[in-house]
This record gives sequence, structure tokens and C-alpha cells, in this order.
Amino acid sequence: MVRDFAEVKGQEKANRALEIAATGRHHLLMLGSPGSGKSMLAARLSGILPPLSPTEALETSMIHSLAGLLSDGGIKRVRLFREPHHTASVAVIVGRGRNAKPGEISLAHSGVLFMDEFPEYPRTALETLRQPVEFGEGVVARANAHVQYPCRFMLVAATNPCKCGYLADPCLCPRSYLWQKYMSRISRPLMDRFDLRIEVPPVALYDLDLPQSGETSAMITARVAAGRAVQTARFAGTSMRVNADLEGRALEDVAIPDADGKDLLLRVAERFGLSARGYHRVLRVARTIADWDGSEDVCKPHVAEAAGYRLALSKEL
Repeated sequence: MVRDFAEVKGQEKANRALEIAATGRHHLLMLGSPGSGKSMLAARLSGILPPLSPTEALETSMIHSLAGLLSDGGIKRVRLFREPHHTASVAVIVGRGRNAKPGEISLAHSGVLFMDEFPEYPRTALETLRQPVEFGEGVVARANAHVQYPCRFMLVAATNPCKCGYLADPCLCPRSYLWQKYMSRISRPLMDRFDLRIEVPPVALYDLDLPQSGETSAMITARVAAGRAVQTARFAGTSMRVNADLEGRALEDVAIPDADGKDLLLRVAERFGLSARGYHRVLRVARTIADWDGSEDVCKPHVAEAAGYRLALSKEL
């Protein structure tokens, strides 16, 4: 079934965030009440991603072959969308079995790992995401095997604001499930690894009756492909592929903003207490926005938008 972004109504800001995430392979967290469209948006994400490069296709196919999921013996050509259930164990997420078969994080390599009802996953399963998200590698350790798999995936998580899902409608949760306690299931170190955090508000009923007028997935795909092409040229001859991989000297060389942008970022970092990781992730997203904008330099508006996504849910989280 083909799912098109043209079918999405009343979520322009969320559409924009997903497009930026797809362009730079940035991790994204969506927060909203049930029925606001989080899962619908995520389901359309893989449709705007560019085809796998030959290297990515080979890596993905090898992983799926080891997992016994490459039944036709062919090569994977499209980026995969993996959606493990929120009851999934650590073994399912990371890898399992006597032969240390790859888990969901590796099966989503070069694609999307969508985790709905994010705080409902076992805490141990969530915490195992921290290293793979940061370094793009997953280790499956067993008594007779110790295997390392690539897992450069884009993590897209969706969550309700509280146990009942209706924090402001008003919240129906008993005191034991107040939203502070519910959202605390996501540890600060894990939350710090999300590049973009957005609120997905409920769509007004009168918007649902409007005809489809949004941009199609094909239009968005063209812009994402153009942004990816810029990054492919930038990282030619290196182990990096997208802006999410930027670190160290490479990050300083291509993502340091102009004077006004740097001043804004420093003030934001001081005012909101950004960690070093958060500071660098804002720079990576700003670089992606600049690429999307066709700008060779990272400027103040790019930094402002990137910081806005970083701090969007600071009051809630």
C-alpha cells in the first residue's frame, strides 16, 4: 500500500521536521495525544528516503541474509521500515540466539527504526539503544559468539504525553501515573540523543474535511534526494555518509555557523543548559537545514530552527 504525505492534513510543522530528519538521518521524537497522527506520519517516512547506495544495499542484504530474512536471494534496494512491538525484549532489539543473529537495530540499518509507545518498552531495552544510536554499531554477545553488526538507522520514536494519553484534555491518569513519572521512563542520556523533538497536536475536525492540498511524497523525496546528494559529495572518500555522522574536526569544518549564528547558539546553550552532545547535535541539524536551503554556510536562521526543534518539548520533558 502506497502512503503519501499528500494525505496528511494540518501537520505542516511535523512534515517539515520529518523532511529534515530524512535528509540528514537525524533521530526524531514525536509527542502527541492518541489519534494526532504520529504513526501516520512515521509510516510515510520511508517513502521519502532515497534508494540505498550500492554499499548500503550490500550491507543491508548481508544483515538480512544472516537473519534468514533474504528468502529470494536478491539484494535489498529500498530502505527498510522496522517497527518492533513495545513488548520487545533486549534480545529482539539488539540480537539473539546461539548464533548471535542481528536484532531490530541492525535489521533497520540504513533505514528507519520506528518505536511507537516509546516509554512502554522495557527500560533495559530502551537503554541498549544508547550506544548504537551514538556510534552506529551493535554488539551481540553470547557464550559462543561475540558479533558486531552495523546499525546506522534513523530512530523515530512516538509517545503519548502520559499514561492515558490526554495530558491537557484533561489528564485522566491517577496520581501514580502523572506525566512526570511516565516520561521519566525515558532516561536523560537517551533523550539527549534525539536531534529533533516535536509536538504533534490533534488535527481540528474541520481540517479533516478539507481536500488534499499538501505536498506529495514525490515532491518531498526530490528535496531529500537533493540534500543527500550534497552530503554524498561532501563526505566522498570518508566513512561518513550523512550529516548525522559529523563529529570532531569534520563537524567544525562544515557546521560551525557564522558570527550571529554562533552567538545565538552559545546563548541558547547557556540559557537552557545544553550538554556537549546537545550542542553538537544542534550544529548537525543546522547543517542539514542549510543544505536543504541551498546555503553553503550555516547561518543564524538555520541555528534558530535547529535549536527550536531541540528545545520544543523542554517544558514537557
